Amino acid sequence: MSIRINGAGALKTSTDLSIRPTASKVRSAVFNILQTRIKGANWLDICAGSGAMGAEALVRGAANIVGIESSAIACQLVRENWQKFAKPDQKFEIIKGDAVKTLRKLQPKYFNLVYLDPPYQSELYLPVLTALSPLLADGGLVIAECDRLRLLPDVMGDLICCDRRQYGQTALVFYEKE
Repeated sequence: MSIRINGAGALKTSTDLSIRPTASKVRSAVFNILQTRIKGANWLDICAGSGAMGAEALVRGAANIVGIESSAIACQLVRENWQKFAKPDQKFEIIKGDAVKTLRKLQPKYFNLVYLDPPYQSELYLPVLTALSPLLADGGLVIAECDRLRLLPDVMGDLICCDRRQYGQTALVFYEKE
């Protein structure tokens, strides 16, 4: 399977079916919504998978990308993909580990944009959303990708849902810090 990144080339993918890249329709929608916010942003990619979202953010000018992924195979894939798309002035790091535990170790008030895309049946959504608030810079935005039938709460601590979008079986839930 070949995934194209915003005219910048193809992303390396895995035959491992548990590594599910974000559908191109959803990826396009996210980056159309975020277009004015990406340049120079600090992007956090939780459950990075193939690294498609982070690669797209790099191509569109994000300054720093941090990815969290529990699979060693996926981490290697993300690293290779981000190396391919990063320009010399962009930094990226992929951290292998448990999402919630890793979040506790990250720099506070650092991230402008956070993308959360765990396996749709995962129980990670609420614990991760609960842990994100201290990591968000002023005006930061969190986007959670989930199955359209999963109901994520309107309020998670001081994160407030500001938008919901649906693309086929996929839903995007947007949170801003209160």
